[in-house]
Amino acid sequence: MNTNKTNEVESVVIRFVGDSGDGMQLTGSQFTDTAAMLGNDIATFPNYPAEIRAPQGSLYGVSGFQVQIGSVEINTPGDELDLLVAMNPAGLKTNQAILSLLIVIRLTQKIFKKLDIPPILWKMAV
Repeated sequence: MNTNKTNEVESVVIRFVGDSGDGMQLTGSQFTDTAAMLGNDIATFPNYPAEIRAPQGSLYGVSGFQVQIGSVEINTPGDELDLLVAMNPAGLKTNQAILSLLIVIRLTQKIFKKLDIPPILWKMAV
């Protein structure tokens, strides 16, 4: 018996973030291409850091790619995120102001304590 609940939405806004050079634009582009091939409407917004070759894990070297995907006509890359995919703690920290609840899957608390991310913002998922 399947107990999973499905919630259909007309559109979803996703942002991929990570260090410059980690392939966030490539990841976002591939995700976008796949969504478009499945018949969805899309709008994208790549976000390049000020420091192209910033030290790994630095906050000013975070690169991002935002996409809004929908079954309806999409005109903008979106204002409010539905999903943040952070590839590292720096990407997470630079976007924590927009998150109301952070669910982290299989990451240790040490990483987030090191970056001073308040525990009230995250919840460990099993």
